[in-house]
Amino acid sequence: MDDYVSKLDAIAESYHNANVPDKFIEEISQEQSLTWIFEKLEGKRCILELGYGDGIINKQLLANGFSVDVIEGSPKVIARAKSDNPSLNIQQTLFEAFQTDKTYDCILALHVLEHVDDPVNLLKMMAGWLSENGELVIIVPNKNSIHRQLAVEMGLQNELDDLSPRDLAVGHQRVYSHETLREDIEKAGFKVIEETGFFLKTLPNGMMLEHSHELITAMNTIADRIPRELLANIGMIIKIE
Repeated sequence: MDDYVSKLDAIAESYHNANVPDKFIEEISQEQSLTWIFEKLEGKRCILELGYGDGIINKQLLANGFSVDVIEGSPKVIARAKSDNPSLNIQQTLFEAFQTDKTYDCILALHVLEHVDDPVNLLKMMAGWLSENGELVIIVPNKNSIHRQLAVEMGLQNELDDLSPRDLAVGHQRVYSHETLREDIEKAGFKVIEETGFFLKTLPNGMMLEHSHELITAMNTIADRIPRELLANIGMIIKIE
């Protein structure tokens, strides 16, 4: 476990707590997903958030009156989070080691399943943390994104689900398609209530550093007019079968 925590801290130091040039691209994409996420949280008050990241989602949840518990594996991320909000209810634990008697109306697993060793097992664990009729909100990277298809076409990667240097740098272990994500969800005993996609990503982040914030925002807002199978990220709402 200590080795895993050390790896999370290393990612925190090199990405979350660092001045990374492409981070604005990811931040805009997260901000643009908030409208959809908040629609799914209507009527729900008690939320569990897996991972703090850069705090974009968390800060908006708290600003909108939700009761939020956070579990985060990296002590260095927690230190930054607590410096921003000393009263934040955040627990330092690996997701797989989390134990609670509390249940939640909604669990947010946003960009989580691509990082963990056994996503099906984690999904099964999360089922026990949900209240009756509780829902789980998932976002993961899409292997069929246009930018990955172009990378294969140009010979920059061999297969759509090859992990790029950036994937490895932020700790990704896999990317999903809509089909493979549904397979993991069903293996864990859930059913899909809704699925969507985010971000018309045409190039790797490193090739978009000169794009304006306005252009990156537009590439997100146009996503609802593009087939979801081609977008950079997959979103799903799931419930216990």
